[in-house]
Amino acid sequence: MKDNAIKYGLLGKKKGIGGWNLRLRVAVGLAECLAVLWLYRILFPLALFLALPAYLRRAWRRGGLREKFGERLGAHARQPRAGRSAPLIWLQAVSVGEVLAIAPLLEQLHCAGVLVYLTTTTSTGYKIAAERYISWVVGVGYFPVDTWPISARAWRRIDPDMVILTEGERWPEHLQQAKRRGVPVIAINARLSDRSFRRMQWFRPAARLMLAGVDRWLCGSSQDAARLRDLGVADAALVTTGNLKFDVAIPRLAPAEWDALRRELGLPAGLVLLGSSTWPGEEAAMIEVLKAMRARGLGGSLLLVPRHAERRGEIERLLVKSGLRFHFRSQGQAAGEVDVSVADTTGELRRLTQVADLVFVGKSLPPHTEGQTPLEAAALGRVIVLGSGMSNFRLIAHELIEAGAAVRVDSAEELVSTALGVLTESGRREQLAQAAAAWHARNAGAVARTLAIIQAELARRPAA
Repeated sequence: MKDNAIKYGLLGKKKGIGGWNLRLRVAVGLAECLAVLWLYRILFPLALFLALPAYLRRAWRRGGLREKFGERLGAHARQPRAGRSAPLIWLQAVSVGEVLAIAPLLEQLHCAGVLVYLTTTTSTGYKIAAERYISWVVGVGYFPVDTWPISARAWRRIDPDMVILTEGERWPEHLQQAKRRGVPVIAINARLSDRSFRRMQWFRPAARLMLAGVDRWLCGSSQDAARLRDLGVADAALVTTGNLKFDVAIPRLAPAEWDALRRELGLPAGLVLLGSSTWPGEEAAMIEVLKAMRARGLGGSLLLVPRHAERRGEIERLLVKSGLRFHFRSQGQAAGEVDVSVADTTGELRRLTQVADLVFVGKSLPPHTEGQTPLEAAALGRVIVLGSGMSNFRLIAHELIEAGAAVRVDSAEELVSTALGVLTESGRREQLAQAAAAWHARNAGAVARTLAIIQAELARRPAA
């Protein structure tokens, strides 16, 4: 009981607590968690019902709604325990970014003979997983809706020996099903955004419900480990393994492929600006950078990769108003050269980044505050410009800037002036690009550390 109390964060760090006081605190804490669980079980289906129309509209725009819809209700293909040659891991990766990040880990697990059943939440994530990983896993499916009967149904069919969650995934019912069955749960690339951390600090009982169900936290950074510790996770459950995204191999384009891609996009000769995973307002800022470049006599073009492809109508209206020539990649190959190419497709960012000379990382200009990942741009040795709103990648952004591998701007106006300054100085561009690649190389190794812990945990499991 004491070990559980420590794990769940019910005990302080002081020693010498009386036995009765200890039992009382454990009982109160566990009762509190149980009450929050039942509150979740009652309220979450109601909230889901109220949000269903908006969810269905968004899912319809993105596509893939009807494909394997039964899996969202727990109707997964059965994974018979009797026929298994090795332990089975249920690995959940919510969307495209997480699905791409687990590639090197999935490959290593496959080489080690470990069976993996991979689930994802979004249709875009599912498409990439099914296309790229089918030879490494026993199946790819959609994560079930996190309600008691649906989750239990999925668990009976998949019947895993271990559960792995990526980054911010913490589903209370999913974790409760693991606890009931005695299945260990490992969180990899574990992180807590500023918003999640504030919410958990505000409502600690809910935090304990979500955190107590995880046995090992393999944190992406020391900041994430410190935040989890502050919320009551024991030191013994925490280890900072680093970010898996540092270890993702990006196939480099050959010169002929590079030329062909530029032609497909309609990009003329000259410098290429990339708006990487942009959000509303940022496309307009990048258009202003392009116009300022041309006013200065610099030849160049703009490649926009919006974070959500379904915003294409909004972006098209903006481009029509700008008077620039443009093309959307979803319409096929560009018929000729354009000023702005919009890659309204999924899973291509790493490939597209290779034609860029300067990368602006999206969701980072005010009013946006969270930021998108700059890791692909750093791995490819590109010039990186970040807005000030990088809370989801605060340490990474800070390290990049400290290493002279990125430049920070605080406004759209500063983005224009900074980009112009960098683009007119080839020596500075080369220095920033080399520093980014060197910084990325220094931070590799997370996959090996993560894999070693997973294998050690699997070795502790009793034979089936």
